Amino acid sequence: MEKQSAKILYVEDDVNLGYVTTDNLQLHGYNTTFCKDGKAALEAFKKEPFDLCILDVMLPEMDGFELAKAIRERDKNVPIIFLTAKTLKEDKIAGFKTGADDYMTKPFSIEELLMRINVFLKRSKVNATKEELPSQFVVGKCNFDFDNLTLEVAKKKNELTQKEAELLRYFCMNKNRVLKRDEILKSLWGDDDYFMGRSLDVFVSRLRKYLKQDSSVSIENIHGVGFKLNA
Repeated sequence: MEKQSAKILYVEDDVNLGYVTTDNLQLHGYNTTFCKDGKAALEAFKKEPFDLCILDVMLPEMDGFELAKAIRERDKNVPIIFLTAKTLKEDKIAGFKTGADDYMTKPFSIEELLMRINVFLKRSKVNATKEELPSQFVVGKCNFDFDNLTLEVAKKKNELTQKEAELLRYFCMNKNRVLKRDEILKSLWGDDDYFMGRSLDVFVSRLRKYLKQDSSVSIENIHGVGFKLNA
């Protein structure tokens, strides 16, 4: 994915900030669609694919969390970055629960935003070309198909998000081995700060719910260290 062809959906109800940020993104070669409310953004997303979404949380018509959920129903893989004036931890955790990949608090610097965009676009490109990594796994009675983002447990097929699949593959490739939190975070999130760590906890919790129907498989919490996939 070349930077110049990357398509970004940017949603912000502060018109002045929206135009300034859009101009900066376009000056740096990004094909940017700017929307002022959640409903308009969802309509734009339905009409064409995007490589990355930048969503304000406090939006008219449909807030950022609702919009992110609607986007995830249509595309499990597109990176989503939230922008918000809120600093409450609960809001950030709520953002990750909707499927967000990153979170930035206003006011933000355009340089940092550009850096994070670049990281996610590079990661998407790498993930799309990682043919050398295995994609099929059998763990206990579970059948995991990374390419199709499905996990079958006790004859029940679960559809995974891209991040859930990436985390489960990492566990499967290192089963019965203790994995440090910072090792997982740096490998899959590119950072190990507090909010990335809470995001990891959210995804581990989701995987545990999928796997609980197979008593021979579990993700063990190693206190103060990390996790271990027992199978």
